Amino acid sequence: MGSVTISWIGALIGLAIAIILILKKLNPVYALFLGAILGALIGGANLEDTVNILVAGTQSVMGTVIRVLAAGILAGTMMESGAAETIAQAIVNQFGEGKAILSLALATMVITAVGVFIPVAVLIVAPIALSVGNKMGISKLALLLALSGGGKAGNVISPNPNTIAAAHGFHVELSRLMIYDFIPAVFGLAVTVIVATLIKHKGVKITESDMIETDHNSRDLPSLRRAIVAPVVAIVLLMINPIGEIFHISTLASFKVDAMYILPIAGVLGMIAMGHHKQILAYSASGLQNMTATVLILIGAGAIAGLISASNLSTEVVALIKASGISGTFLAPISGILMAAATASTSTGVILATGSFSKAILDMGTAPIAAAAMVHTGATVIDQLPQGNYFHVTGGSMNMSIKERMSVVPYEALVGGTMAIVATVLYGFLF
Repeated sequence: MGSVTISWIGALIGLAIAIILILKKLNPVYALFLGAILGALIGGANLEDTVNILVAGTQSVMGTVIRVLAAGILAGTMMESGAAETIAQAIVNQFGEGKAILSLALATMVITAVGVFIPVAVLIVAPIALSVGNKMGISKLALLLALSGGGKAGNVISPNPNTIAAAHGFHVELSRLMIYDFIPAVFGLAVTVIVATLIKHKGVKITESDMIETDHNSRDLPSLRRAIVAPVVAIVLLMINPIGEIFHISTLASFKVDAMYILPIAGVLGMIAMGHHKQILAYSASGLQNMTATVLILIGAGAIAGLISASNLSTEVVALIKASGISGTFLAPISGILMAAATASTSTGVILATGSFSKAILDMGTAPIAAAAMVHTGATVIDQLPQGNYFHVTGGSMNMSIKERMSVVPYEALVGGTMAIVATVLYGFLF
């Protein structure tokens, strides 16, 4: 990259350009690259320096890219086999219609937590929610809050791209971050259930025209015992090392197998357990296809990260915070909130926040694992805005108009905000 240093003004302008272009509906990957290029040139780099900055930045995210691609095998297994739907139905059946909101929120939380993308998790549980809501007279507003809030809680403790990006961005183990995010996730689930219960009669009710068919019928779905093999294997293997460290068991503490190995292994074992070994190629291809968009955004975000790293922005941010007297701890959740709001994506928000502000956050004395937890939970606060696909996919799952879908956003922000506050209090101030 040479000795060129980009001015912090150029870095901020580049970041702003990228965000504006995303809001203008330009493909996020191109928006991020264009912002990085213009920011570097405005900040004082020549054409050759700009190329080197972008290359260095994209290289910095390759570790995350590899792990995200590996996670695609587990995600493909859970979605294509019907395992995620089996788990969701089992949870709803176990709790019954009397505890409909809790069961729906928990079902979405669990299947997101085991590696299914949150929009896909909502789509999987939505037909069940519509059926239950129609019988119980629960509004679309409360139902979507239950699904989205539960999904947000599950998303911060899952081996999904956002968690992988947060862990890699601060160089902490994926399993450790999942453990640290567990308490905030429980609070998020509790707030989801409480608020959704309070508003269950507010808004439009379900009608027969809203009912939709599921992709799998009951004969196609695997049994619950077989459906849980993949997530159980993944969770057990991911948690061996942290448990060993907590209980000072040297044999377990020395078990350091990366998620890059664990997640595909869990996916393949899950396929075999469900008798779908002949679909290994098909499920893997589906998982890869689902991860492709995320990987491309990762690379684009890496370009912006390269721009920020080559600038003196982090130094200026630290100086500004110290001069203002505000605790530097707040930079972590705030950066996650702002970047995810700008891009309307948890994953992209985490990538931009870690790439742009990780050095400044750590320079303020925040521990890496605490920083990762605060940025990650912060990114769930207002990542459901209309410029992103999550807003439209989840609204469509409930047959909502744009206006109806917008009415859910403040309640979703309350769930994400609760998780961010809990993480900040716990890891930013108490521990």
